[in-house]
Amino acid sequence: MIEEKVMMSENETRPAEAGTGPAADDYPAVRQPRHPGQWVAVVVIGLVVVQIAVSMVTNERFRWGIVFEWFHHERILHGLLNTLVLTVVSMLVGIVLGAVLAIMRESRNRVVAGLAWAYVWIFRGTPVFVQLLLWGSISALYPTIALSLPFLPPFLEFSANDVITPFIAAILGLGLNEAAYMAEIIRGGIRAVDPGQIEAARALGMGRASVLGRIVLPQAMRVIIPPTSNELIGMLKTSSMVAVLAYPDLLYSAQLIYTTNYQVIPLLLTASLWYLIVSSILSIGQYFVERRLSASDRRIARGGKTA
Repeated sequence: MIEEKVMMSENETRPAEAGTGPAADDYPAVRQPRHPGQWVAVVVIGLVVVQIAVSMVTNERFRWGIVFEWFHHERILHGLLNTLVLTVVSMLVGIVLGAVLAIMRESRNRVVAGLAWAYVWIFRGTPVFVQLLLWGSISALYPTIALSLPFLPPFLEFSANDVITPFIAAILGLGLNEAAYMAEIIRGGIRAVDPGQIEAARALGMGRASVLGRIVLPQAMRVIIPPTSNELIGMLKTSSMVAVLAYPDLLYSAQLIYTTNYQVIPLLLTASLWYLIVSSILSIGQYFVERRLSASDRRIARGGKTA
């Protein structure tokens, strides 16, 4: 009896050898739950999409021939180029000024931090359309723009209409507004960096500027880039508001055309298709950027090095 008990205890503690466990067929098959509601939803959505597509193709009021006739027209392409330039320049202004504002918000100086907070509060709290109108009507407030020292006569003076052109007004309206949003995005990225790394860098004798440029910002970019890509796509569409300033962007160029040929819907569809194409290209670029950042994060988690 003692020997049998010893053998039983050894068998219980010994790991199961290959092939000695229960066969796979011994386990009951687990059936995947069926979701008939999903298939019903797919069928319904498919029917709705097909119906909309058929309606858009067969409805002669869309006038697709006119849409594609103007699609490659010189005036439309010129407006598209103006839209792209306006989008890029406004985003650059927003990113640079937003970075400055984010650093100011993190400053220990309460006056500097308060000024940055007030800027973000004003420009985020008022519609960008109203800001564009104000910049376009700046000559009503300041007919002349003068440069001078306090209590001294101006040494340079310009007409506001000559300086604040529709393009400059569009850049100021879009760029300054975007800076308020980019400031919060960049500030969120800065705060996402581990404070322990900042303290370690300062313990090594690195200055505040060096810590910010070499430690904080490179790591914060992982948090900053994805929402910045969204802001770029949003800026492309928001730039259509500059039509109120009579700046010949894509939408305003289409408006100028349909005021003469009265083809309102076809020209609006032409502009919409171009916005959709450019937004899709930017979305694809955003996908690959985020994919690269995700792959880099996984390598860091495994103890590797970033590319």
